[in-house]
Amino acid sequence: MAEAVTAAVAIGWGMKAAGWVASPIISDLFKKASSYLGFDAAEKLSELEPKILLLERVMGAVEGSPYRPRLEGLYSKLKSAFYEAEEILDDVEYYRLEKKIQDDKLKSESEVAGPSRRLKQIWSSVAKSSPLKHQESGMSKVELKKRLDRIEKVINDACKVLKLMNLPSITDANHSHAVAGNSRGSVTTSRPLSMVIGRDEDCDKIVAMLHENDEDGQPDTSSAPCYSVVGIHGIGGSRKSTLAQLIYAREKKGGQFDLVMWVHVSQDFSVDTIFMEMFEAATGTLCPEFKNRNTLQDKLEEKLCGKRFFLVLDDIWYNTRDVTQYENLQRVLLPLNAGEAGSKILVTSRTEDALLALGAAKERCVPISVLDEEVFWNLLMHYALHGVHVDDHARRILGDIGKEIAKKLKGSPLAARIVGGQLHTRQSVEFWRSVRDRDLLNETMGALWWSYRHLHEQVKRCFAYCSLFPRRRRLKRDELVRLWAAEGFARCTSEGEGMEDVCQEYFDELVSASFLQLKGNEVPHENDYYLVHDLLHDLAEKAAGSDFFRIEKSWKLDGKCPAVDVPPNVRHVFVEYYNEELIAKKICKLDNLRTLFVHSGSEAVEEEVFKCMFGRLRKLRVLNIPLNEASSLSSDVVRVPACIGQLRHLRYLAFRTGVYAFEQRMVLPASLSKLYHMQVLEFGYFKEVVFTSCEGLINLHHVVFIEDADIPNIGRLTSLQTMRAFNVRKEPGYELKQLGNLNKLRGELRIRGLGKVESKAEALEANLADKEGLTTLALSWWWSDGASPEVEAEVLEGLCPPKDLASLSIRNYEGLRYPSWMHDGGPKHVNRLELIKRSSKPGRELGRFCPHLRELIIWLCSWDALPDCMEHLTSLQRLEIGSCKNIRSLPALLRSLEHLGLLYCPEVLMSLCCMEHLTTLQSLKIWSRKKILSLPVLPQSIKKFELRTSDEVLVSSCITAGDPDWQKIKHIPYMSIVGRSHCVMKMGVVQGPKQMGSEEGASSL
Repeated sequence: MAEAVTAAVAIGWGMKAAGWVASPIISDLFKKASSYLGFDAAEKLSELEPKILLLERVMGAVEGSPYRPRLEGLYSKLKSAFYEAEEILDDVEYYRLEKKIQDDKLKSESEVAGPSRRLKQIWSSVAKSSPLKHQESGMSKVELKKRLDRIEKVINDACKVLKLMNLPSITDANHSHAVAGNSRGSVTTSRPLSMVIGRDEDCDKIVAMLHENDEDGQPDTSSAPCYSVVGIHGIGGSRKSTLAQLIYAREKKGGQFDLVMWVHVSQDFSVDTIFMEMFEAATGTLCPEFKNRNTLQDKLEEKLCGKRFFLVLDDIWYNTRDVTQYENLQRVLLPLNAGEAGSKILVTSRTEDALLALGAAKERCVPISVLDEEVFWNLLMHYALHGVHVDDHARRILGDIGKEIAKKLKGSPLAARIVGGQLHTRQSVEFWRSVRDRDLLNETMGALWWSYRHLHEQVKRCFAYCSLFPRRRRLKRDELVRLWAAEGFARCTSEGEGMEDVCQEYFDELVSASFLQLKGNEVPHENDYYLVHDLLHDLAEKAAGSDFFRIEKSWKLDGKCPAVDVPPNVRHVFVEYYNEELIAKKICKLDNLRTLFVHSGSEAVEEEVFKCMFGRLRKLRVLNIPLNEASSLSSDVVRVPACIGQLRHLRYLAFRTGVYAFEQRMVLPASLSKLYHMQVLEFGYFKEVVFTSCEGLINLHHVVFIEDADIPNIGRLTSLQTMRAFNVRKEPGYELKQLGNLNKLRGELRIRGLGKVESKAEALEANLADKEGLTTLALSWWWSDGASPEVEAEVLEGLCPPKDLASLSIRNYEGLRYPSWMHDGGPKHVNRLELIKRSSKPGRELGRFCPHLRELIIWLCSWDALPDCMEHLTSLQRLEIGSCKNIRSLPALLRSLEHLGLLYCPEVLMSLCCMEHLTTLQSLKIWSRKKILSLPVLPQSIKKFELRTSDEVLVSSCITAGDPDWQKIKHIPYMSIVGRSHCVMKMGVVQGPKQMGSEEGASSL
């Protein structure tokens, strides 16, 4: 009998099947077919389900065998069957939506037509229906049944083949977990390795957290625990336990705690066993055998009572969907409340969710850091040559080979230990070179494979999808979530659950398990981005198999089609650079293509190329293509060909542009309205996007554009979640009431042209208060609208925002009063308020409306002073005043202020004096078109100072090493001083045409 397979063997072919065979798409398809076709699908379903489960278990644990070549072909057929099942289901849903839209339109027209006209319309509708087509599925029953039978035959054939294979425990439901378990390694102890390389900084950081005198868990209330939790999380094999051992050793020597304990938890832990291990760690003796858990817990509490302890809970496994596991973790914590205040728990886990479940604050969940190349190489060489005598010449040669090996290991400490151990056995150059030339991925990925296997099945598909993009590509959360939803990866489990909400959960699971790693964005005001570690990218590629293909070679300069063979049955393609010949001659021949993502290009996308894509790639779900600079030379109008209506599976359409497109219009054909599955439309920097028709886009969730999208009758698109701007017009289809039923809107919404709204009743039709997902709202009156102040006040009264609004902007409002919802009934959590070109000044209502305001921006207002309630805005952190010429002085500024901007307000600048009392102020920005006579004394807390004036000479002369003003600002670490068009100083370095102060003065910054 064959030996039990290991996790490493399962990687490769077996991994590629893991996310497919458990897909419920077959079940969904047969349930739909049962209602559409009338044949008994329940019996077929009952026969298929156990076969699918059997395939899942076996394919996840396939070892090298004589059947391997045959299995490759079998897997390909099986996967094709699943793809076909999804496409059939998609077709069925498409025709159901088409029929619904037609019926709704017919009903609407019939309501305004006479009886004879109504009868004629019904007869015309019946006459257009083909008797050979099923009214629900859009295809003949014979055709649909034939396709279903073909899918069933593939699964039956697969089961017959698998019965011939001599695999152990083929029917064991727990086989895959037993196999994977072999990769986990032994139970860890508190003893650290003889040498730990590259973890000193992480160790220092966490030890500092353990020694903080925080307020978590003060025992002055019955509910507050006596301990706080610090956690380490990271992918399998990243040596979290090694770092915890290092910290444990320090704390044991440090004497900071009365008790220092180590407990290895593992995945399938017992609460009683954990209590016993805690008892033994606390007492240093064997725990007596107690048959009652309460007695065991009481004895443990006696040992902990009055003692300040440090406990390491190593290797916590946690599934957010497992309520029992969560409850057991909470039980583990119960006896720890007997300890002394200031106790600490250090937790290690592969997921951040486990740390949060045990009570760790987000800022105390520490991701284990990635070792830099030099440190990682030293780690590998330590494992390979520690304790071995090698002469200097040989050590240099082996070191060079080791650097090449280290690059292939992609920074995995586990891989360094495994491969280093192999190298340690022989120190010959030939052997080291042979190791270098092997595929080291399968040999070193056991722990990663184990973590991957514990992801939810659909999450595995999402992770594999990340292999579509090049290494180190910055991935945005919203983009990935929308792509996964468009690809159909979401499996909703409850009525009304949104696909993107489900995919967001998948995303969070990948982040928690460190398969996606958060990186702070370097560009201000943009969202954070995420990376897939290189080793994990290799894992994703293995999981993706032949479904995904990237063309990354740099061939854009010569414009020639690259000599690359694209697999004919590939489903998802990423192209680094657009090339007309590549798209027309190679990509357009991929009949099964679902995703085409073109990153960039310098050629214009010709209309014939669009027609080729739209005509041939009928199964596309995602199309993301750049409209580059060359496109802008041909016309001010970009027209999308009408044949786009043939892509009935399309869900995600993105035309990416540069800022050059800001002068262009895009015109969309009426056939776009036939894309009933469409979820996302992106239009880059087009100045205007014109929709000829949109009534069929009933599943559209996001319209992403920079400026204007001219969308008629947008009120019919009730699934819409993202629409940045809506322009009110006095014509049918563009009235404010179009917003009335769009209650799924989220994020930001700008409503412009409110001067065309004539009454409060008309404003109420927008129904803004029910749009609970809105967080940012901008209300704008255009200067040319000509509405009276009284009408404007009534309209604003009717535009009551949702209660959870966070940011509000009101522009060009000339009303005589403020709405009642600022007093009561409106949002109470607004933290950002922007007032632009206002004639009336808010009074005390502003303080009641924004009690938690943190940011206030005022521009172009004709007020002679700031609002009366400024002293009540005790949470205000940012204040910016721009072009308010009548404001001559500022009130006593709040001590909570961190950022102050005074832009083109000369009278205010002249009144500035000492600001030293603003001890929290971190940045000051002053822009002026006039002379600045002197600078205020700035507090020592200032870290950034920006000064811009049109008078360069004045700037250079008033800030010198001998001038008092120099002493006022020289302590600031970052400053930018600009006079006219010249930058005089930036980051403390003299850059402009004039030498500002002495070299000694400049260097003192």
